[in-house]
Formats: sequence, C-alpha cells, structure tokens
Amino acid sequence: MIKSLYRNISYLKRKFKSTKKSYSYGGCDLLINYIFRNNPKGFYIDIGCNHPIYNNNTYLLFKRGWNGVNIDLDKDCIDLFDTFRKKDLNINCALSSSEGTKDLYFYHNKSPINTLDKKTSERQVSNVNEIKQINTVTLNSVLEKANIYNNIDVVCIDVEGHELDVIKGFDIKKYSPKIIVIEYLDPSISKLEVKNLNIENVLNSDIYKVMKKNGYTLINWLHSDLIFAEKNFRD
Repeated sequence: MIKSLYRNISYLKRKFKSTKKSYSYGGCDLLINYIFRNNPKGFYIDIGCNHPIYNNNTYLLFKRGWNGVNIDLDKDCIDLFDTFRKKDLNINCALSSSEGTKDLYFYHNKSPINTLDKKTSERQVSNVNEIKQINTVTLNSVLEKANIYNNIDVVCIDVEGHELDVIKGFDIKKYSPKIIVIEYLDPSISKLEVKNLNIENVLNSDIYKVMKKNGYTLINWLHSDLIFAEKNFRD
C-alpha cells in the first residue's frame, strides 16, 4: 500500500512538473523559455506583436520578469500593450527596409493579418477592407531613438510576409541578438499547414540566406517560426 501511494504521489508530481503553458501560436515561447531557463532577467524585441497575451511569443518571458520593446503598426494593439504590459516600451509604427510610404492591406483593427505585403494579402481567405497609405521607418531608427544599443536577448519578427524588409532595416551584426525568431510564410504552398512545409524551401529562402550571412544558425523550426541563434551564443 505504501509503495502504491508513493507511486501515485510520484506520478502526480511529474504530471504537475510536466505541465507547460504556452501563449504563442505554435509553442515557440516554450522553446525560447527553455533556452533562457537560467536567465531570470532578459530583454526582447517583439515586432508585429499584435496582442499582449494571445498568440504572443514574449508574454511567457514577460511573466518571468523580462521586459522589452513591442512594436506594431496598429495603434489599437499598442494601446492593449500599454494597458497590460506597462513595464515594456510599446511603439506604434510600421517597420520596413527604409523610411517612406507603403500600402497597408488593412482587414480590420487589431487583425493579425494586416500586412504591407501585397502577395501575402492576396493569399488570405478574408477580403481586404481597405488599402491605406502608411509611413514606414527602420528598426535601426527605432532602436536608436529609444537609446537601445546592445544586450538584446530575443528578437521576434512576425509581420505577415514583410519580414525580409524588416531585417534589411536592421543592423544585425551591430546589435547581435542571441536568438532571432522569424515567421516564414512559404509562398510556394497554398495552405500553411505543418504537413505542407518543406525544409528545402526554407534553406533556399532569402531569409535563411541573409541570416546565415550574418552569422546565425537555424536551430529549430516550429510551424511557421524559424528560430536562429547567433554564432557566439552557441556552446
């Protein structure tokens, strides 16, 4: 009886310890959290942050005591961050490869599929409600204005097909984030389902080539999130 009781207690303890709460779409936050499991404090930049909790790659880190910068082109989204993530710096702007004006394919306020990329908008099932003109800036200029120059642990980029342009406006070697997470929407597949993904397409993509050129290694791939590690961060 004592042995049976011990087994049951042991089972419940392991069951409790193995329970993991994820807030991101594909579980990417669990992987990031594990990589930095020994870091009680850290700094992130979340681009295309959309919602402070739901489908968010950095909320789990925020709960642990981390802080950072959240950027989104939708002011309503940033207003939510100002309410629920007051310790973060929350910025309403559209990022691209340069300063200028671009078309925003707008579905509705706080929509996660609002995009600056026409091809991505054309693949959506939903119809664009309006095409707006929006001013763009580079990530470099945002970081300089915020007096952020180094010690960036994680950068997440999820901007619905405009990721490469954001990267082009970011001096990766200067800032050298330890981990960079980039959404990759494969233009060659009709439906973004796990069973349709192709690693060869990733390795031939411009995003992969740019990251490799800047000294980053693809260490994992979860659904549409590519996780890269900086070469000096690796053991």
